[in-house]
Formats: sequence, C-alpha cells, structure tokens
Amino acid sequence: MKQQLALIDCNNFYVSCERLFRPDIRKTPVVVLSNNDGCVVSRSNEAKAIGIRMGQPWFECKELAKEHGVLALSSNYALYADLSNRVMSILSTYSPRHEVYSIDECFVDLTGTAKLRDVSYQMREHVINWSGIPVCVGIGPTKTLAKLANFVAKRHPRSKGVFNYNDLNEQRQAKLLGQITVDEVWGVGRRISKRLAEHNIHTVEELRHAHTPTLRSEFGVVMEKTQRELQGIACIDLQEVVPDKQQIISSRSFGSMVQDVDVLKDAMSTFVANACAKLRAQESHAALIQVFLHTNRFRKDLPQYMPCLAIPLPYPTNDSLAVNKWAGFLVEQMYKPEYQYKKAGIVLSEISPVTHYQGDLLAPEITETGSTKLMTAIDQLNQRFGRGAVKISTQGAHKGWQMKQERKSPCYTTNWNELPHAQ
Repeated sequence: MKQQLALIDCNNFYVSCERLFRPDIRKTPVVVLSNNDGCVVSRSNEAKAIGIRMGQPWFECKELAKEHGVLALSSNYALYADLSNRVMSILSTYSPRHEVYSIDECFVDLTGTAKLRDVSYQMREHVINWSGIPVCVGIGPTKTLAKLANFVAKRHPRSKGVFNYNDLNEQRQAKLLGQITVDEVWGVGRRISKRLAEHNIHTVEELRHAHTPTLRSEFGVVMEKTQRELQGIACIDLQEVVPDKQQIISSRSFGSMVQDVDVLKDAMSTFVANACAKLRAQESHAALIQVFLHTNRFRKDLPQYMPCLAIPLPYPTNDSLAVNKWAGFLVEQMYKPEYQYKKAGIVLSEISPVTHYQGDLLAPEITETGSTKLMTAIDQLNQRFGRGAVKISTQGAHKGWQMKQERKSPCYTTNWNELPHAQ
C-alpha cells in the first residue's frame, strides 16, 4: 500500500494568530517582525502582493508599507506557541503516527484512511473551527513530496486547500513537477538552486531524473536522499519521539547598545534561566558551558570585539543558580569597558540524562536534592503564571538590554491581565 503522508501547514501562521483576535485587520496588509523589529518573518497575502519579501529588513520596506497602509507588528512568541499547541493537539487526533515538524507544520500519517479526501477537508475545518487558524493539507508518499503537495494546495484555488500528489498518474506528476522550480524543494534553497542550475537542473522534474552519482559527488548524500524522496522512495522517517537536544543555545540581540557589565550579567541571567529550563524539561544536565559577547558587526564605525569562553563544570547540573554563577564569572573575564555590546548568549554542551552521572573517585558525592526541588518549584510556577514569574535574583534589574517590541500585541491567551474582553 502506498504511503499517504500528509503535511498540514498553517497559512501565514504569525499573521493568522494576530488576526484571530483582530477581525478589523483581516483585509489589511499585515507583517510580523523578528526580534528587535528587524526583519519581516511573516506576511499576509496582501503584503506579499505588494512586494514585501520574507526576511526583508523592515527599514527597507517602510516607504512601501506607508504607501499601502501595511500594519507591522512585533513578534508575540507566547501567543504563537500557545496557538500552535492547540493546532497540533487537534491534528494528533487523526493518527497515532504524527510529527510536529515546526511551530506551524505537522506531518500526519494517514495511510489506510478511508475517504482520505473527505478526511483532509474535515481536518481543515476542524482546525479552523477549534483554533481559528487556517491550514492547507498536502499529501504524498514521502515527506518531500508531501511538502511539495502542500505548496500546490496553498497556491492553486481549485485545490481548496487540499492536494494529494498520490492521486496523479505518472504523466500528470511529471507535468506538475516540471512546472515547479527546484528552489521550492524541501532543503534546496537559493544557493543550492544556483549550483544546480550550473548542471542544467532548474525544475523539480529535472532534479528527480538527474544523474544520481553526479548529484552525490557534487552535493553529498543529502541531495541523493532528496532525489529518491522525489522518486517516491521514503528516506526520511517520521520522528514520533523528539530526540533530546545535544546542545542548547539561548541568546538575543539587545534593543540598544550595552556598555555596563552589570547589564550584561543581567541579560546573561535571563539566557541562563531559559536554557536551564529547557535542559530540565528534557530531564538532562550539562557539563560544559560557553558564553559569548558580540559587538555590532554592522557598525563599521565602532571597534569590534567578539570574545567567547567555555568552562567545564565541576559536575553536570541543570541548576540555574549554579550555571548563572559560572556564566557571570565568564562575562567578567571577557568584559572590556571600551566596547559597546549588541548581543550575548550561552551554550550548554556535553548534555546527558540526569540518570547518567560520572562521579569522581577523589571527590565527595554531590547531591542536588534541595536545588532539584527548588528548580522544579520554579518551573511549575513559571508554567502556571508565565515565563519570568519567578526569576533569579540577578535577573530583571536592568531593562536597557531587552529587545525592542514597540508593536507587540497583547498575550491574549497566556496572560490573565491581557485576555480580550467581549462587549
């Protein structure tokens, strides 16, 4: 039986989340901006139509936005994450085999499902009725073809948001893939598509029938897997269980330049808290931390300094207080007052499950019972009342480093004080 693998992708997800609580902007061109309101990371169809590009710096399109009445909003990640969880929860009811691929995409294995087309339309209606988020469904025998089917479902009105590649015969498949440029293939971006063009590969159909040994030698085994996926041979399995992270990074660009060491340590405390919370969520601990500071590389008129230091911990831990002490020490070692800093972050490495602990024969046994209970209590309170409800003592005293969010909408679903009021 041919595999029926569906990719459900939320349409213009960040914009759809914002419009859910703002019916007055459902026909207004809308864009959502990245951290510090820097670049466009989500666009409504109206914004796409007037020529605003994904990833375009906001300052470049301000005039165009002003001319067409574009509404720009800051990213509201708490809102997006909550609505994503609702969408994924709905989709999980359609099959025990599913994979949440990203915040707005989910693979669902519908192999053996009777009346597959009806179920696909039912899935779309179910999601929009229960969460308010519009989605499209693409179905194919492999992940790569399911992604392409979703691409077709989004762009062709006749599909009405659902497209099944498996319904096409070989001739119609070849015709369809011959009309899609190769840069639309999952994992093939602009740079790789330019290199493929040097081998006269411009469309998906040409990539599907390209000389395999040449592809492998020029682009590696990943491209060979992509080609086989386009041929209907599944090479990328569903990840029903998300593997634990082997490295956790928490960093951010500052809203304004920072020159005070105490402000840097305040920012680092926030990064430590976020990274250690992720570490505890997967029941792991880390044995190595790395801290980095960056000046603004785009400011050629300013002196540049980008130090990075790593230190092995005395013993693996996920205790925010212990990690914060060492992170603060590293910041002090790297800090030079003559520089203006624009970004900082922490990297946790040598991660292992908390059940795996390598002791030291020459040192007394370390027990973290008290700190474990404290961290558990902090995590539970922050989950209940929102991130940052309980903080490290060195966290939150300074505001100058925090990112710009001048256009941020309320946290409609995650903050009691910002719940919408019905009138």
